[in-house]
Parts: sequence; structure tokens; C-alpha cells
Amino acid sequence: MKRLAALLALLPLPAFAHHAMGGATPSTLGQAFISGIAHPVIGMDHLVFLLAAGVLAATLTAGLAVAGILAFVLGGFGGSLVHLAGFGLGPVEVLVAFSVLAVGIALLWRRVPAALLPVGFGLAGLFHGHAYAETIIGAEQGPLAAYLAALAMTQAAIGLGVMLLARRFESSRLREVTGAGVAVAGGLFVAMAVMA
Repeated sequence: MKRLAALLALLPLPAFAHHAMGGATPSTLGQAFISGIAHPVIGMDHLVFLLAAGVLAATLTAGLAVAGILAFVLGGFGGSLVHLAGFGLGPVEVLVAFSVLAVGIALLWRRVPAALLPVGFGLAGLFHGHAYAETIIGAEQGPLAAYLAALAMTQAAIGLGVMLLARRFESSRLREVTGAGVAVAGGLFVAMAVMA
């Protein structure tokens, strides 16, 4: 219960203004690379999703687990390109928040077909990627490529790292506690996104 309280205490932090450059578009390769590394970590909604996705992936076979994390990363790349091309995907921050709630529910509800999880991860990645691209709109091609590469590497490292760690401590208790905490966080993120 203390851990859940500690998690909830962190949630009121700004979940939607996650930008490593203080709102400025990265203009150098270094700035873009740092922004790409930072974005999934300082965006609490993105980070909670990635951590939960890693725990959920750990419950799958090795092939499906890796496919799920990579589907999220590739979906994110696609979502970023869609945004950079000038196409909107609706209320993206609300959809990102719902993805956090959904992964929490998937951890709690064990009847979700395993083969559907990579598809769900890819769909979530599409919306997360669309949100990620907001920070790089207007950048030159070099910084843009550095940002997207760093973003993909960071997401893959977090998702796969958590998956491997969760496999070492595999237990139904880990899945339940994580699912409950993430579902609560997702509900709060949804409320915050709707009220924003």
C-alpha cells in the first residue's frame, strides 16, 4: 500500500508538457538526441506505459514478448511520421492516457488473447509516437533523424529491459500489483487529459 501511495504522489507532476529542451525545437544533433532519450522518461504517461508493457510482455512467450515491444517502437515511429506529415489522430493525449489504462487492465485481466497484445502495443505506439513528434516539428532532417533514433532506442531499451527483469521475478503478485497501480495511474491520466 505504501508503494502505491508513493506512485500516486508522483502522478500530479505534469504529464503532458514533457519536453527536454524547455519547449524549443532541437536545432543540433546533440540536442535532438538528448530530447529523444529524455522524452519517454520525463513524460510520466509514456514511462508508465513502457514499464507496464515490459511487465506484460514478460508474461508472453519470448517471440511474442519481443514482437510486442518492437511493435510499440515501430508504431511510435509511424505515429511520429504521421504527425510530421501534418496528419492528426484526434485527441492524442487522451488516447495516450487511455493506453496506460488499457495496459493496466490487460495486466489484471488474464483472458486477453496473447496474440492480440503485440497488435495492441503497436496501436498504442501509434498514439504515443504522434505525441512524441510534437517536440520535433520544424526541425532540420539531421536533428529529426537523431531524435527519432534516440527515441526508438530508449523505448526499446526500457521495454525490453523491464521485460527481462520481470521474467527474473515472474510472479502473479508482480502482475497484479503492477496492473492495479498502472490502472489507477491510467485513470488519473485520462481525467487529467480530459480536463486539460
